[in-house]
Amino acid sequence: ITRVSDSAVLLGSRHSADTLRVQQFLTRNSHPHQTIDVENDPAAQKLLDQFGIAVTDIPVVIALGRQMLKNPSNEELAESLGYSAVLDAAQVRDVVVIGAGPAGLAAAIYGASEGLDMLVLESTAPGGQAGSSSKIENYLGFPTGISGQQLGERAYSQAQKFGTEIAIARTAASLECHKRPYRIGLGNGTSVVARTIVIATGARYRKPPIEELSRFEGVGVYYSATAVETKLFGTEEVIIVGGANSAGQAAVFLANTARKVYVLVRGKALSATMSRYLIRRIEDTPTIEVLVDTEIVALEGTIGLERVTWANRMTGERVTRNIGHVFMMTGASPNTEWLDDCVAIDEKGFVKVGSDIRNDELVAANWPLVRQPYLFETSLPGI
Repeated sequence: ITRVSDSAVLLGSRHSADTLRVQQFLTRNSHPHQTIDVENDPAAQKLLDQFGIAVTDIPVVIALGRQMLKNPSNEELAESLGYSAVLDAAQVRDVVVIGAGPAGLAAAIYGASEGLDMLVLESTAPGGQAGSSSKIENYLGFPTGISGQQLGERAYSQAQKFGTEIAIARTAASLECHKRPYRIGLGNGTSVVARTIVIATGARYRKPPIEELSRFEGVGVYYSATAVETKLFGTEEVIIVGGANSAGQAAVFLANTARKVYVLVRGKALSATMSRYLIRRIEDTPTIEVLVDTEIVALEGTIGLERVTWANRMTGERVTRNIGHVFMMTGASPNTEWLDDCVAIDEKGFVKVGSDIRNDELVAANWPLVRQPYLFETSLPGI
């Protein structure tokens, strides 16, 4: 992927959740960068003094060798590195795709290849949630497997080849749906207009109700398992929570470096939720231990996570381990809150489409056409 700017320098700390966030953003977007740990790298103090940076400013990104960003948001970082052009709020796009995961990028490729004016909005990086997968082996066309990041990069390049404009770190925050063309409000206060909208916002991570969970997010609790996170624990023991394919992929990947991988599953077996090929990999890896009927009941630590207690749901037996790294792979919920009740949504938050939409829901949405919604069309035409 061709990038506008040169490499960046990230000054941060492994005990800072924002440092991990920035590092993940740079890595997921394949931006060349160097990370300097202010606590362990002897070159760190010289840079801090050179740029007049206080430790409280961490993380700091130095771009182009001169521009300094103190704890930048993903949007500020994207603008500085040249990922997001200024979007014209008056331009009416043929199609705006919201979300640059595999589904969103596929829609962009097919639309742009037919000559439509396509814009894709993505809050983090190409590949979406799939982009954080260490290796996907059951995706069509890649018999030896492919990482989620590589898959996202290839689709990103292909979409650009056909003329799709892709805006990184642009988040859909609201939808004005009372008239067409529709207006999508962005998180930075701007907006874009489209005749047609493709909702490809996927899901957001589901967080189990564990006390102190939020305090350790980014400093011991993670929601993806990539090379970025493996640098944080070296050969220490780690815990994975979850029993679906994402948990299986993470377990196999982390077992390459971790001394021991505990997989905690609330259910009684992996077979109900995980693909057989991943179960075989886990069974063939001696450093992975699967604990069924088990859930975390306590997280402890000062600056970062230090201890984890889990319990067997059947016997009540508790076990405490000095483990400082937990990977939450507990599923996800539909990322549809931004739709502002514009389209029919079921009780679980999923968008209803086609024949799943009841007549009373069409009436409530003021469906204006004689025909019924198409197969993947919502309760509003063109969405």
